[in-house]
Amino acid sequence: MAKIIALFNQGGGFGKTTLTQNLSYQLAKKKRSVLAIDMDSQGTLTTFMGMDKALLKQEQKPTIYHALMGDDVSLPSYKNDVHGCSLVPATIDLEGAEVELVNEDMRESRLKETLEMVQEEYDFILIDCPANIGLLSLNSLVAATHVLIPIECSYKGLDGINQLAATIARIRKRLNKKLAIAGIIPTRYDGRNNHSSRALLTIQEQVSPMGEIYPIVRYAIAFADASEQHQPLGIYNPRHEVVKVLGKIAGKLLKL
Repeated sequence: MAKIIALFNQGGGFGKTTLTQNLSYQLAKKKRSVLAIDMDSQGTLTTFMGMDKALLKQEQKPTIYHALMGDDVSLPSYKNDVHGCSLVPATIDLEGAEVELVNEDMRESRLKETLEMVQEEYDFILIDCPANIGLLSLNSLVAATHVLIPIECSYKGLDGINQLAATIARIRKRLNKKLAIAGIIPTRYDGRNNHSSRALLTIQEQVSPMGEIYPIVRYAIAFADASEQHQPLGIYNPRHEVVKVLGKIAGKLLKL
């Protein structure tokens, strides 16, 4: 049975998509079968992993939208040779699912039902969640066995921690009692910035009761450069210092 890990934070810009892209690659590099799912209507993960969203729509290829809204649609996964894993893409069609799901039966568990048909085929399923707590994020957290929380080392990153903790607690109480917190990843850390250093200290001291604090992912412009080339950092610049950190985080995920 796959470990289904939702990368979730209600704030935007904390590195969920970049981590989903790079951790999928790192886990695949460790000889694990991996499926990445883009649950964000912006489709950024889909783009980062080299799929053309416009072409998907033009050719009417199935996406995560069709899996969520269809009565009998298998999960549309596409093999990604660069990343060594499979991807379920998203296009702007997914934006409509937030509205369309409101009146549907079992609206919070559509993704869970779909994944039950394929979870024995993979060791890991990583879900890139939207930066909100709408129905798409709820579907992700209900389907997940674990939630992995990126928190930016900044005032903005710290601002929503209490709300984040309350959201996860509410979901564990009412919708997914087995949801475990895989850990917290401090992201976009800049040691030259006093605000970043203070934020990291706060995360280490105050957020640690929520779960294990994983190795720090430092701010690196190389992430953006790699994503622009549709490559994980481990391929774009395998000697970059952050690549080792990503490998360590992937190693911790293997022990879940």
